Amino acid sequence: GSVRASLLGKKPQDLDITTNAEPTAIMELFQTYRVITTGLKHGTVTVLIGSQPVEITTYRLDGPYSDNRHPDQVQFTKSLQDDLARRDFTMNALAYNETAGIIDFYGGQEDITHHIIRCVGDAKKRFQEDALRILRSVRFAAQLGFKIDKNTLWAMASCKHLLKNIAYERINSELTKTHKVSLSILK
Repeated sequence: GSVRASLLGKKPQDLDITTNAEPTAIMELFQTYRVITTGLKHGTVTVLIGSQPVEITTYRLDGPYSDNRHPDQVQFTKSLQDDLARRDFTMNALAYNETAGIIDFYGGQEDITHHIIRCVGDAKKRFQEDALRILRSVRFAAQLGFKIDKNTLWAMASCKHLLKNIAYERINSELTKTHKVSLSILK
């Protein structure tokens, strides 16, 4: 999200880091900081730097998603490209480092330039993995004023029945965020 925000000329709200270092190495590296093992089984630890939480997640490959929301298992990988391939939308499959600059394997910069929301890879597979992505795409379209790619829209419609597997709280959260954006546009 922070790379996307920067490309849109906005100040990033948070900083998420991805690395080939595994969680134990991350915790050792940041042993003088407060470390919260927020999603250890998925390779995520949160490091509090001052009062700022920074999520650091190991590059990973996701296993099957039997609940249409979370991977049943993950496998760590050394490949950033493989990690970015499992992301929801091309605009969220961007990375940055000081040496290489923006890393974009899936056309995210072009989609941002053309104001398009497009899934990474097979759109239907992305929504079958995590049905909440259907509502996230609607929220991003509302927040950013982007259009949803026609293949992505088709996949959303064909997977909408999977939203029944998503917790009401998560659905409410996405709808509330979308509603707030809609109301702010009307003012």
